[in-house]
Amino acid sequence: MVNVLRNRVYEKIKSSGNIIDTELLEALKKDGVEITMRDLNKALFHLEILNMVSVRWMGKEKRRIEIATKEAEKPQAIW
Repeated sequence: MVNVLRNRVYEKIKSSGNIIDTELLEALKKDGVEITMRDLNKALFHLEILNMVSVRWMGKEKRRIEIATKEAEKPQAIW
């Protein structure tokens, strides 16, 4: 179930480019996915660990979610 939900969340983010967490939750509910904010947070956490999405705070209550770019994988240090 977690993989299916994670895939649905990723596809929705990919189709919109970037999205706010509350808008993502409403869009998933509109598509018929039974999801809570807790389940969404778990799915986003897994996707962020896999370096598939980037989640950033846009204030106290909003988070911006976008597809991770390949530039984020490059190391910052020069040896």
